[in-house]
Amino acid sequence: MLTRLFRVSDKGDFSAEDLRCIQEAADVIRDGGLVGFPTETVYGLGGNALDASASKKIYAAKGRPSDNPLIVHVSCMEEILPITADIPETGKKLAERFWPGPMTLIFRKSDAVPRETTGGLDTVAVRMPSDPVAAELIRRAGVPIAAPSANTSGRPSPTRAEHVWQDLHGKIEVILDGGPVKVGVESTIVDVTGKTPTLLRPGAITMEMLEDAVGHVEIDPAILGPVSPDVHPKAPGMKYRHYAPKADLTIVEGDMDRVVGEINRLAEEKLAAGKKVGIICTEETKNRYPEGMLESIGTRSRQETIAHNLFAVLRDFDDRGAEYIFSEGFAEDHLGQAIMNRMKKAAGYHILHV
Repeated sequence: MLTRLFRVSDKGDFSAEDLRCIQEAADVIRDGGLVGFPTETVYGLGGNALDASASKKIYAAKGRPSDNPLIVHVSCMEEILPITADIPETGKKLAERFWPGPMTLIFRKSDAVPRETTGGLDTVAVRMPSDPVAAELIRRAGVPIAAPSANTSGRPSPTRAEHVWQDLHGKIEVILDGGPVKVGVESTIVDVTGKTPTLLRPGAITMEMLEDAVGHVEIDPAILGPVSPDVHPKAPGMKYRHYAPKADLTIVEGDMDRVVGEINRLAEEKLAAGKKVGIICTEETKNRYPEGMLESIGTRSRQETIAHNLFAVLRDFDDRGAEYIFSEGFAEDHLGQAIMNRMKKAAGYHILHV
């Protein structure tokens, strides 16, 4: 399959050529094909959410387990009504506060949404992206778009169009290149089908922000550790290993002086054995590592820089041939909850405490 790559503005000030390219991509969606496109979180792999065969194509292109639900993307509240059985009051409050934006809500689904899209569940995950390219694509397609991250299943999520190309060229019809994403980690997912809203995946809409909007929010145990193989995931990213680089990734947590010392010791040991070693550090510590391939992920005083760079850093180490990666750990408050959720999954929960 020939994959076409179209570069379009990420500002919303679309030229006639931009709109032509987005229209071509929308036509592909309507015709049952697949499109890689930017959102504010990560790049998505989109197909018609109401077409069971399109959803099957998404799973096939990614190599994704079919019980891992897809997120349905809409461009306005009116598009939600045909795909949901009801919208609880909590869902309305969260939508009013955070949409368009990096938050996904779990509703009971209507019969219009095939089970191939929901991973066999009676619920549907819905999001309204704020990215102008995504919004324009959904409007022009005229159908809700099912879109997981546009990467091979299990790999670090794509935050630039070239990441999508690396994983999916030859497997999908179109990639819309809207430049680097703004956030860098996937959307916050909240289940609003029960009496108390439940956080299923942390993201840029933090726990603190959710509780400010609706009061008490429960946390699903899947956020805190590995999920049993017999569990049917309620939302993407809950059950299977995600975000993983090709290298063996270890997170080192504790007092920063001890963390730096332990990473240097581990790196020296692997380098002495002839291995290629990557180290994930920050702007505050990058001068404290004399050996190994360094990647500064951002600055601790601005968690958004770490989230923005996380997946790109993991992919860069893949490109550089790293066999072992040692990373500093990060605080788990605010956006740090989402950062460490992704890092722990990427590391297969291989964490050292020093």
